[in-house]
Amino acid sequence: MWAQLPSVRTTYRVRQVAAGVVYLDGGSSDGLAEGMHFTVSRLAAGQALAGAREIGKLTITAVATISAVCEVSDATVPIEVGDSAELSAADVQTLQQIGSSRSVRRFAQTVSFSAGDPVDEELRDYVPKRPSPEVNRFRGRISFEQDVITNHTSGMTMFLEGVVVRADMTRIRGSYWNFTGYWQGRLTSQSGAAQVTTLNNLLNRTYQIGLYYNNPNSRYVGGGGRFFLPWAPSLSTIDGGYFGRRLGKEFTTGVFAGTTPNPTAWNYDPSRQMFGTFAAFEHGSFETVRFASTAGAAITRSHWRPERQFLFFENSVSMGTKISVYHDMEVDRLARPLSSNGLNPVRLARSFLTVRLQLLKPLALDLGHNYFRDVPTFDTRLLGTGLLDQFLFQGFSAGLRLKIRSSATLYGSLGSGKRDSDQRAALNYMGGLMLHRSRLPFQIDLRYSRFNSTFGSGSYESVEFIRQVGEKLRFNFQTGLQNLTSQFTSQTRAKYGTATLDYFLGRHYILGAGWTLYRGGAEDYDQMFVNFGYRF
Repeated sequence: MWAQLPSVRTTYRVRQVAAGVVYLDGGSSDGLAEGMHFTVSRLAAGQALAGAREIGKLTITAVATISAVCEVSDATVPIEVGDSAELSAADVQTLQQIGSSRSVRRFAQTVSFSAGDPVDEELRDYVPKRPSPEVNRFRGRISFEQDVITNHTSGMTMFLEGVVVRADMTRIRGSYWNFTGYWQGRLTSQSGAAQVTTLNNLLNRTYQIGLYYNNPNSRYVGGGGRFFLPWAPSLSTIDGGYFGRRLGKEFTTGVFAGTTPNPTAWNYDPSRQMFGTFAAFEHGSFETVRFASTAGAAITRSHWRPERQFLFFENSVSMGTKISVYHDMEVDRLARPLSSNGLNPVRLARSFLTVRLQLLKPLALDLGHNYFRDVPTFDTRLLGTGLLDQFLFQGFSAGLRLKIRSSATLYGSLGSGKRDSDQRAALNYMGGLMLHRSRLPFQIDLRYSRFNSTFGSGSYESVEFIRQVGEKLRFNFQTGLQNLTSQFTSQTRAKYGTATLDYFLGRHYILGAGWTLYRGGAEDYDQMFVNFGYRF
């Protein structure tokens, strides 16, 4: 009879990020060792568990008892605290074999020291060691880009120059300043009837980049750039800055200010300015039970005109990797009363609740409730990319994510949605299948969704191919079709395809190219680009 392999922990959480270095909530006590590899996936605030998408790779560079330091590679977006890291299949097998060898019967042995002395070895532990690999670490790249956009609606062609920056700079000159993130911008621009905001332009606004200060021995933290407020990610991306002060080990208070550039935000408005203050509390450990709570107040202006004042709250409870509960909420008061009687009461504007369970390693379940008082204003052109899935379910929903060995992952969500004009609730569903590269030349992600929400109703389907060839070549291709019936946009049907290629030339140079095709009722264009850069 075959002996059953011992179970090992395969899923970990990102507990701290310092640019190119990531700390996981597991270490040598779980069997982890230097050189082991992880795949990182993310669930955005308000997103169903089934919508987790792979965002990068990790390799362990140093291990402590309950923590592991990892090097980031192939990250499509910056890795953040709370992201999930899955141990590679090969390393899982190694841990199982080690566990099996430890379970065999042991016999007493006589041990002699042929060299050295245990007391001397213990004393050596106090000798100063090499500084952490994150100290004064500079990694990144800068590329210059040439774009050609052909607008078939107006019949005009634009030539634009731009720059692409990706930075992973940690503990700069031995300090606690870090510069990290991704940014793509234009050095030249054209205005007029031919100007078009392409799909690539929208996606570039979802990334973050900034300069941050985080000294564990200091009471002060701060940062600036394009960022998520660390204690309140539900506010979405902010272009601006924040400053905080720690009150002991568990309390932090601070202020923040900036604009709101992210087209995937539920209340997206590129002309909005926001200023606010917050207080945050964190207690517990990621290994056992952890509780985090944030409360704050903010005011917003649109085109510098008063818009609303609101309170925001975020609370989360996690019990290891088995159970987690998250809730965020906003209540507001508009700058100008909408009612004829002049009353302007405080009202619930936004609420999201999700409960996630992973009682079995291959199976995870989630239950959620989503509420918006007003119609979401995100850019509907991004529906087919999957970045807006967290807003398609309004009301109650349930989802699952099932890993089928190491070759495939099945995920899906099901819920109801009802608009004010509907007589009864409609059934919303989203499902997908991710085929891993264990037996295929590409990693493939197939996805389909049908939705009925306050902003409109419709469906989308998409397929994505990803291939990493060693450390030299990376290829990504995605295509999709979306149908939308909505009174808020004339873009009712669109199909798109986008492909990108990165090739590393030697140690310091990189060549990139890409192509995007977009065919819709209101927009019809092709975009091609090529960039050449230096990495360090």
